Amino acid sequence: MQASPTTYPPGTVRMRPMLDALARNWWLILLRGALAILFGVLAFIWPGITLFTLVILYGAFAFVDGVLALVAAIRGGTPAPRWWLALVGVFGIAAGVLTLFWPQITALVLLLFIAAWAIVTGIFQIVGAIRLRHEIEGEWLLIASGVLSVVFGLLLVAWPGAGALAMILVIGSFAIMYGILLIAFALQLRKAAAVRI
Repeated sequence: MQASPTTYPPGTVRMRPMLDALARNWWLILLRGALAILFGVLAFIWPGITLFTLVILYGAFAFVDGVLALVAAIRGGTPAPRWWLALVGVFGIAAGVLTLFWPQITALVLLLFIAAWAIVTGIFQIVGAIRLRHEIEGEWLLIASGVLSVVFGLLLVAWPGAGALAMILVIGSFAIMYGILLIAFALQLRKAAAVRI
C-alpha cells in the first residue's frame, strides 16, 4: 500500500502529487502535440485544400484533443481541477462533432466556434502552467502553448473573413508551433517521471 504524500520519511526526495500524476500521463500531451503537427503539415502539403476542408480537419483534431482531455480528467493528476479539464474536453468534442456532423453550417461559424475552443484550451494551459511553476522546470513551454492558442483564437475572431490562403497559413502554422511546444513540454514531464521515486 502506498504511503500518503504527506507521510514520507524525512529526507525522502519525492515529487509533489500533482506533478507526479501529470508526469505519469506525459504521453497524452506528447500525443496531442504529434497530432497537432500532423494536422499542420497536412494543411501545408495538401494540394488544393479549401478553407472549409481545413476547418473540417481542424474539427477532427479538436474532437481527438477533447477525447484526450477527458481521458486526462478521468486519470487525474492534472494541474487544473478535473471538472475544468473535463469541460475543455467536452468543448473540444462539441467543436469536433459540430464540424463533422453539421457540414451545411457556414465556414465562418465553424471558424468562430474553433476560435472559442482555442481560447478556452489556451486559458486552461496557462492556468495549469502557473500552478506547476514551482514544481517543474520548463513550465514556460506550457505557458507559451497556451498563449499561442489564445492568440490564435483571437486572430480568428478578429479576422474571420480573411482569405482562404491566409487562413490556411495561419491555422497550419499555429498547429505546428503548438504541437512542437506540447511535445517539448511532454518530454520535460517524461524527464520528471524518470527521476520519480
